[in-house]
Amino acid sequence: MTHGNGTRDDGPLTDVSAVPAGRHAVVVGGGLAGVTAALALADAGVRVTLLEGRPRLGGLAFSFRRGDLTVDNGQHVYLRCCTAYRWFLDRIEGTALAPVQERLDVPVVDLARPEGRRLGRLRRDALPVPLHLGRSLATYPHLSLAERARVGRAALALKGLDLTDPALDSQDFGSWLTAHGQSARAVEALWDLVGVATLNAAAGDASLGLAAMVFKTGLLSDPGAADIGWARVPLGELHDRLARKALDSAGVRTEVRTRVTSVFMNGNGEWSVQVPGETLLADAVVLAVPQREAHELLPPGALDAPGQLLEIGTAPILNVHVIYDRKVLATPFLTALGTPVQWVFDRTEASGLKNGQYLALSQSTAQDEIDTPVATLRERYLPELERLLPRARGAEVKDFFVTRERTATFAPAPGVGRLRPGARTKAPGLYLAGAWTATGWPATMESAVRSGVGAAGAALAALGRSRDRLPDFEEAA
Repeated sequence: MTHGNGTRDDGPLTDVSAVPAGRHAVVVGGGLAGVTAALALADAGVRVTLLEGRPRLGGLAFSFRRGDLTVDNGQHVYLRCCTAYRWFLDRIEGTALAPVQERLDVPVVDLARPEGRRLGRLRRDALPVPLHLGRSLATYPHLSLAERARVGRAALALKGLDLTDPALDSQDFGSWLTAHGQSARAVEALWDLVGVATLNAAAGDASLGLAAMVFKTGLLSDPGAADIGWARVPLGELHDRLARKALDSAGVRTEVRTRVTSVFMNGNGEWSVQVPGETLLADAVVLAVPQREAHELLPPGALDAPGQLLEIGTAPILNVHVIYDRKVLATPFLTALGTPVQWVFDRTEASGLKNGQYLALSQSTAQDEIDTPVATLRERYLPELERLLPRARGAEVKDFFVTRERTATFAPAPGVGRLRPGARTKAPGLYLAGAWTATGWPATMESAVRSGVGAAGAALAALGRSRDRLPDFEEAA
């Protein structure tokens, strides 16, 4: 799938050795990490060239055309606590297009109860932490009274964990929850409800360090931290068109359809970045590509143990897209229990659909389904949607299709923290960025942006340029 919205072909690359002298940086990769690094470097006065092999920017958060519709490859959301991604939206002038809900409110439908379909909600009150979730937890119908009490005690224990303790990375979250009195039902109906969507792993497969970071930051830091934001327009409008506009305004030379084949230090002490038919010279290079691609491009000696990059596993996400002839979902989104369906989002307006309703199902931890044929997925999910959404019964399905991201995120398994490298390498002038690097966050848009700022900050320090214009979350990156 390709998406041409906002992209252009600028013709042959210019060999920068012919350009007047001055600090020059090349950013390899046009996802959120690369775009962020390029903007941060350009804002500090560095001349920047951004190279992206695909015909558009945005990395794994992009859009494409399907007939008259503009379709996102998958549903992406962020939280109010995602200060880096919110800065990114401000920087590309896209904040109004991806607003945050006024107050956390998540409908949770349980289909497993003997009495039938039951609706509950996770929402917050205007009270300080942890009282902001107290009423919601006390009335949450999908857990027993005893389970709710034990959830509260586990949350307080989680709040007391020290995120800087490296021992947390080697433990799995599921075992910790069991040791703190959490039943299998509590894990399914609450902890995994949040954790699977944010970590792309069930509790038993997730690092306690990453899980604790998610829950402490999102639910136990500030009352509004977990309020959910999402794009009301196609992701390509934000991450491609508006990102390209911001890059152009900052003076960044952006080249799409341009794949880098090698990166090495030449005999003049400059970095040579090779693309088909051209060589670019640079004072600094940021590799903002997936870990396996970074491993292929890293010159010898750049990392002490480059093979560790290949030990960082990946996890898939499956997205099921269904277009009905009528409205079947009355809320912007919901999540479900007792069904294979995880999260359902209404993408009707954003896609440009004029009649009916377009629903997108986001299915994390999709290892068992990522290669399942579309016909089989249709047989599996349409009946489940009818169970979940009574209005879908009798509605005509106008279209059904699937998008698959086989390497959507890095796998947040126990021990992954020691494998994630920082922004700096042992090769002077060469830096790493990407959601998989050591940001402290799981593989999210927030992590990608933080990594881009971190790589830019490291490069600016080495280039002798001021870091005053970097956003103030840079230290956390």
